[in-house]
Amino acid sequence: MTELTGTADFRVGKETYKTWYKVVGDLGSGIRPLVTLHGGPGMSHVYMQSHAEIFTTYNIPVIFYDQLGTGRSTHITDKGADFWTPELFINELDNLLAHLGIKDDFDLLGHSWGGMLAADYASAQQRPGLRRLIIANAAPSLKLWEQSMHHWLNKFPENFREMLRRHERDGTTSSEEYQRGMKEFYNKHSCQVIPWPAELDQSFADMDENPTVYTTMFGTSEFNLTGSMITWDVTDRLDRISCPTLVCNGHEEGAQDFVVEPFIEKIPKVKWVKFKKSHIPFYEDKEYYFKAIGAFLIPI
Repeated sequence: MTELTGTADFRVGKETYKTWYKVVGDLGSGIRPLVTLHGGPGMSHVYMQSHAEIFTTYNIPVIFYDQLGTGRSTHITDKGADFWTPELFINELDNLLAHLGIKDDFDLLGHSWGGMLAADYASAQQRPGLRRLIIANAAPSLKLWEQSMHHWLNKFPENFREMLRRHERDGTTSSEEYQRGMKEFYNKHSCQVIPWPAELDQSFADMDENPTVYTTMFGTSEFNLTGSMITWDVTDRLDRISCPTLVCNGHEEGAQDFVVEPFIEKIPKVKWVKFKKSHIPFYEDKEYYFKAIGAFLIPI
């Protein structure tokens, strides 16, 4: 398998940062590449690495990268909410596409926060080079996501819910009790493969190492969204997404049917696929997931 890693200089104001990337496959093959956007915000790309199967199965080059602030890209801890914006990550994506020479012909797959970013990117303005879009396990509005998380949380016992909220009120979310509780919730509604794959553990560890991006943009937890993106909502401009789009979700996750409904109703050329379990179908329903992705990227 051909792999290439490197960094792209990314200039923001007077400062230059590094975006780390990996290409699986040959960008000179003439086959349109797939760019992947990881979740978080602030997780690393590591948990997405199974998407290399798209290259091994379909010969489609796949691009992974760590968004600014995490993984092997530049870590920044001295910037506030005016710096950590969706526009920053949109500009970073455009910069990487130009660096790799693919801005005029590429497909885009975003998972979770990456799917939100992909929807923002595709609806902000016309992107002639974007041929196909995959929004996986994501929301068009952070308020919808929060409503969904509370829906699932309310199915847990009252003492469990109060324990999580107490730690969030007291600022003790790093405590072992809180972390155990969150893992119990995530085992049901984020990844039902137990134990978690090592790659998923690594991406969470990367976010824990530097939680700046997540806490600034989202807040302290899925249930306590206090960050700068609390009002983020692209619902009103989803009809501007002109390329064919695949929307994916699972049965027991944040991107419930009512959450993804605006994508289905408003994006003109949309297809919807639903997977069996929760938030990470490329672990939980791997065979069906990659068949669905391949069928969308290479239509018969």
